[in-house]
Amino acid sequence: MSELPHSLSDVYALHGGSFTIDDPRPVIAAARYTYFVPPPAAFAAVQPGDWVKAIFRAVPADRKFDAERMWVKVVEVLSEGFAGTLDTHPSDMPQLSPGAALFIPREWAIDIDWAEGRVPPDYPPRRQYWDRCMVDACVLDGRSRADYLYREPGDLHQPGDEHLDSGWRIRGTEDGIAEDERLGRSPSYVALGAVLNQDDRWLHLIDEPDSEHFRWWDEEARFVRLDA
Repeated sequence: MSELPHSLSDVYALHGGSFTIDDPRPVIAAARYTYFVPPPAAFAAVQPGDWVKAIFRAVPADRKFDAERMWVKVVEVLSEGFAGTLDTHPSDMPQLSPGAALFIPREWAIDIDWAEGRVPPDYPPRRQYWDRCMVDACVLDGRSRADYLYREPGDLHQPGDEHLDSGWRIRGTEDGIAEDERLGRSPSYVALGAVLNQDDRWLHLIDEPDSEHFRWWDEEARFVRLDA
């Protein structure tokens, strides 16, 4: 086995600089309701023998799979991250082979697989928002805030669907809806989390029952409940 690298510069020198490792934090920040990673307390508990997952990107990026999520078996835990060896066979990254010596910065790891017999730390599960809703394109694209919300009995899911229709219907501003009409854009049936990534000001309403209606009120900077 090659000498374990203790920094990213060591990794690129060892492997010829033919790949990079993604920093997932910008994506996590932009998609905080759909992109989930274990909390820092979990990564603080990682020990040699556990596995961490990271996103590797080929250089150049003109291959079939320019990025792959792969497991690294941890051999040494360092203050800045994890030194270990690749424990995945890349699908389309010939510059990396199983057993390659790697260093994963702590905040760049995206998942953990605990060694057999290891008890992971106890931390509260994070709520996820995969149930579906209907939303105007202008809201989903970030061209408009959510302006009018209502909830009805969800009836758009099909038998066998993993995620149910939440019944939420999210409309944009009048200007945003008018732009959708000009662009020929239609509402989409998507995960609640995809909408929350764009506008989460209504998150506190997510468990409201059917038949409730709300509109954003600029003067009070809040959603106001409307009479049905």
